[in-house]
Amino acid sequence: MSVPLTSPALALRKAIHGALAADGPLLALLGGARIFDVPPKDAAFPFVALGEAVVSDWSTATEAGAEHALTLHAFSRSGGRAEAYALAAAVQAALHDVPLALTGHRLANLRATTAEVVRDKDGRTFHALVRFRAVTEPL
Repeated sequence: MSVPLTSPALALRKAIHGALAADGPLLALLGGARIFDVPPKDAAFPFVALGEAVVSDWSTATEAGAEHALTLHAFSRSGGRAEAYALAAAVQAALHDVPLALTGHRLANLRATTAEVVRDKDGRTFHALVRFRAVTEPL
């Protein structure tokens, strides 16, 4: 009997969501579990959204694997950049080098690579883009 294949990207995304939703310091900054895959139109600020992922084959001649370039987004309307920077730091702290358990895959590493804060076109929203690199291997 064969085991159904699971997407390493979906397994990683689910594990990241779970880790963020369980992180006390991040939840305190957000005022609750406001972590979304797709934020609702009326989402209360601040919130975090799981964003884009680029998955590349990382296989060798003898081992299979995938490299993931991930972007997480944090949105703030607190009147300045400070909250967005605090959210970016909390997201990095919650995930950097954390040994997440993935369904059907092993996480070889998860590293925060960059974070930037920009003002959105509406002039009121500050948007933190937090980028990570991960490597996964099938079990």
